Amino acid sequence: MADLDLLHFEQLKKDVQSQYLKEYTPSHDDISKWKGIDIIYFQEDLRKKAKGNISEKSFYTYFKTSPVTKLPRIDMLNLLSIYAGYDSWYEFKKQHLFAGELLQEIENLEDEDLKELEKTVQLAPELPKTEIPVQKTETQASENSDLQKTNTDNQSVNKTTPISKDLTPSPDFPKKNFFKKNAWAFITSILITITGLLGFKDVLFSKTYKYCFIDKDRSVNVINTLDIMVIKENESPIMYKIKPGDCFLYSTKDKNLKMRISAPFYEPLDVNRNLENAPEEEKIELKPDDYKMAAYYFSIKDIKGGNPEEQVALIKQKRNQLENLISNNAVIYQVYDNDTYGIERLDKQKYITLVTTPTTSLKNLNVIEMKKDNNGKIISIKFKIASTDEKNK
Repeated sequence: MADLDLLHFEQLKKDVQSQYLKEYTPSHDDISKWKGIDIIYFQEDLRKKAKGNISEKSFYTYFKTSPVTKLPRIDMLNLLSIYAGYDSWYEFKKQHLFAGELLQEIENLEDEDLKELEKTVQLAPELPKTEIPVQKTETQASENSDLQKTNTDNQSVNKTTPISKDLTPSPDFPKKNFFKKNAWAFITSILITITGLLGFKDVLFSKTYKYCFIDKDRSVNVINTLDIMVIKENESPIMYKIKPGDCFLYSTKDKNLKMRISAPFYEPLDVNRNLENAPEEEKIELKPDDYKMAAYYFSIKDIKGGNPEEQVALIKQKRNQLENLISNNAVIYQVYDNDTYGIERLDKQKYITLVTTPTTSLKNLNVIEMKKDNNGKIISIKFKIASTDEKNK
């Protein structure tokens, strides 16, 4: 059954490809060769027609390999089936049976069930005969119980009262056992308490510090997710991710704290604190990188809505601004979440076209790294369009 489902999924991928090609012209007709902006346009059409989305990672996993060795989740199968024009994955399989193999299997099973039912009905009249041995067994059992009573009545009763008095333990014996049991329980409780104190000593003797981060130029919370690396001597660094607007809580019993703070739109900052006289709460200012912020603003600025003439004018304005910001020889990379297509290089014009095309995928665009020359021109950009799952984390 699993092999047939994999064949059905290969059929579904072809139907999805045919559905998309009815209205769009990607760089390749074969869906397994799509990448970059082709995938973005397909995700946009999928959200519009099937009211759902698949991540870029899932696309590479299930559409770049043919045939696949495992099925995607049922919600993804239903979503793709709806996009291809069917009510569900079950409805798609029902309309693409392979030479009636599944129906034949079901019919054979039904014939066997009918034969088994006929045998059961034929044997039904013989059931009362099996009750006779049961009645005989019960009679024998009752007779044995009567004999047992007779034997008990005939037995002589020995007087064992003196013996039972001699076997009675002295009053001090249970007291000694009780004392021993409670002594061991008391010792065990002490050992457990000592073990708990040793195990949680770091928690009991540590102190919690709170660090909040603000934009140095604007005096507001930073707009990015922060990466904080806590560095300790003779230990590997510990990484923390802090959501925009959240503070960093760090518990330690150390006397010193060294951390490196970085964010996509801010300059990196190294922080060293002597915790012996440091406050428990502190605000740390991060200096913004204006060029990274400007490029990001031009990438996500909403150009939807309004009449077509206003949209065209706004797109043209954005393209001119990016033309002036980015060097003609800029090196631009898009990073992907897979091993086969890990990174793709784009030229300046292709990048500008990508970030000025009004799609909802641009809301997930993250600038990983951006560099500029001495004249202020952007000479390097590394970015990623995050999946929907990543944005929800």
